Amino acid sequence: MASTTTPSQSLQTYSKHTNFPSLPAAKAFQKNPNFTFSSLPSLTKLTLGAKSSLNTEYNEVVVDEELGKIRRLQNGSDVRGVAVEGEKGRTVDLTPPAVEAIAESFGEWVINGLEKERGRPVEDTKVSLGRDPRISGASLSVAVFAGLASAGCLVFDMGLATTPACFMSTLLPPFGYDASIMMTASHLPYTRNGLKFFTKKGGLTSPEVEEICDRAARKYANRLAKVSTVLPTPPTRVDFMSTYAAHLRDIIKSRVNHPLHYDTPLQGFQIVVNAGNGSGGFFTWDVLDKLGADTFGSKHLKPDGMFPNHIPNPEDKTAMAVTKAAVLENNADLGIVFDTDVDRSDVVDREGNPINGDRLIALMAAIVLKERPGTTIVTDERTSMALTRFITDRGGQHCLYPVGYRNVIDKGVQLNEDGVEAHLMMETSGHGALKENHFLDDGAYMVVKIIIEMVRMKLEGSNEGIGSLIKDLEEPPESVELRMNILSEPRHAKAIAVEAIEQFRNYIEEGRLKGWDLDSCGDCWVSEGCLVDSNETPAVIDAQMYRYRYAVPRNSLWAVLIKSSMAMNIFHCPIKISNMFILNWHYLLILIRVAR
Repeated sequence: MASTTTPSQSLQTYSKHTNFPSLPAAKAFQKNPNFTFSSLPSLTKLTLGAKSSLNTEYNEVVVDEELGKIRRLQNGSDVRGVAVEGEKGRTVDLTPPAVEAIAESFGEWVINGLEKERGRPVEDTKVSLGRDPRISGASLSVAVFAGLASAGCLVFDMGLATTPACFMSTLLPPFGYDASIMMTASHLPYTRNGLKFFTKKGGLTSPEVEEICDRAARKYANRLAKVSTVLPTPPTRVDFMSTYAAHLRDIIKSRVNHPLHYDTPLQGFQIVVNAGNGSGGFFTWDVLDKLGADTFGSKHLKPDGMFPNHIPNPEDKTAMAVTKAAVLENNADLGIVFDTDVDRSDVVDREGNPINGDRLIALMAAIVLKERPGTTIVTDERTSMALTRFITDRGGQHCLYPVGYRNVIDKGVQLNEDGVEAHLMMETSGHGALKENHFLDDGAYMVVKIIIEMVRMKLEGSNEGIGSLIKDLEEPPESVELRMNILSEPRHAKAIAVEAIEQFRNYIEEGRLKGWDLDSCGDCWVSEGCLVDSNETPAVIDAQMYRYRYAVPRNSLWAVLIKSSMAMNIFHCPIKISNMFILNWHYLLILIRVAR
């Protein structure tokens, strides 16, 4: 690291600055005494323990224990944990010492990678840090700064930022940092926090984060549990968000290319934003307002780490209801819902119709297929067959892949490397990535694409809103996810899920539930459950069931979707599922779509 004469500064001073849904389809499963699963065999509770011999060195034991603590913080390609007290039944585990060790390990990992790539020692490795407004952000930032400095990195403090902006800080001039960290826990409660890691190549993979956590555990176990409080050089404060916002504005201006007012292409449009008190408020005043849009009626723009109004989650019903009401009350052309760190978004059309899940994927597919005819759209497997028809009717290809936004994005990257053009990768949760945007899941960029299309439609003389692009998407009257506890140890959960699914299949095939049919896609019915580590819900394993079967590596998990194709009102034919329980916050998820 380059020498400096800047006086040391105290970082402490610096830092001062599971029940069923209450929907008809769910109630149907609770009432009918005529459909039950047979009692499942009782399973002996598994006791986990650690073995050690009398001559085991104390430090080795400590390292093993701390390795477990740090590795439990890994959540797929992220790190997440409880950062402040206030959550019943959970203790604080994302502590400043743990964060410092992880940040230091990441810094070393980045430096090692650069040295290997360049074949020589590197100096002045630059790493940026952004954060959402969570109340633990300031104190944990101190730990990140200390860890990165200990690794020999120069640190740049972006302050309040978004996850996509952190990645873009490694690319956009004049910044172009070597790496970046975003401190966020997405839509999770205020008590949580976490870290997301980026290099110029994109987000780190799960194996890479595991490597960093392993290194961090050994550092953490062999030092006092204190955070370094003095740095030879304080973090450099930077205003990257203004550059990122200007980048988004330039994209809209150039692609709309308005013949009358190039610099204000959104003049005459009213767009309301619901930022959920997260980091997304910038999109209102730094993007939309400066492009001429009327943003009156926008909601919860002020960052507040306690999230006092509703969960900052596009999938949250309250968030969507608030946005819908704002659109209708203000006769807005579009409503936008961001999650906390703006890597996800949903929208509401001018009629107040929520566009999320399959609808959002269909909208983005319609836009992308106009620009990239015949391209492949990669989605997670929870999507419907109606969406597949929607895509193929427009000349596109639909590739389904296991749930998880990293899975979906990585599949798109792989397809492109194999010579198959895949320009859009989306998950039903609102994660959407485009090839043209570095395969980055950026909720703001996705909204930018929708806004550009909305303006183009008006310039072409259309009087219809953005929702007209998906008016022929077939949709069920109701789509419900049922999450049922499975009382067993994790090692037995899959077997129980398999039995439950198979019995349900037999029940339907025997005609015992009149009007129901299996959407099996020919030979694609899979009778195995699928246990997936959830990247969205800590300490939860999803037993997901979807509809497609395809060629995947031997160790991949299978999935199945149970779908109704009834012509009658199924709510008059309730059924009951019993003996499906999971211990330790594990559950079985059944997605049911009711056909018209």
